[in-house]
Order: sequence, then C-alpha cells, then structure tokens
Amino acid sequence: MAHKKGQGSSRNGRDSNSQRRGVKVYGGERVRAGNILIRQVGATIHAGKGTAFGKDWTVFALVDGVVKYEWKTNTKKQVSVYPEAAAS
Repeated sequence: MAHKKGQGSSRNGRDSNSQRRGVKVYGGERVRAGNILIRQVGATIHAGKGTAFGKDWTVFALVDGVVKYEWKTNTKKQVSVYPEAAAS
C-alpha cells in the first residue's frame, strides 16, 4: 500500500482575496459624506480638509462636496473635500 496521496493538488488551492487598493474617487468628482476616496497602506496621501483617516489608512469624506488633490508640502500630497458653495 502506498502511503502517499495520489493527487498533489488537493493540498493546494488556498489563496487570499485581492485587497482592491487605490484611488476610488478622482479630483473634481462630487462625493457625499462617508464615501471612500482612497484605500492605501500607510499615509501615502494624507487627509486634508473635509476628510479623515480610517484605522487601515483609508481616506474618506467627512462632508458633501468636490474632491481636490493638492500638495501638503513639497513632498507630501493630500486630498480634501470642499463644499459645493466654496468650490464654485
């Protein structure tokens, strides 16, 4: 009697689900409060006015308005959400 299993593939087949990271809303688009703007690892893009970080570095909108990507410093970018009246 053989003590090895015949099908090696029965031990394979496990893989993790994709993380689906990246920019979800681009500049100039309208968002509502609570909408996710960016999913990322670490603070690659910082939270600006009208936005906040989630515990997994997700940036989301705190207010309804228009998304704008801008420079925070010479090397850091941030995303902000400005209310419609202020953006026009």
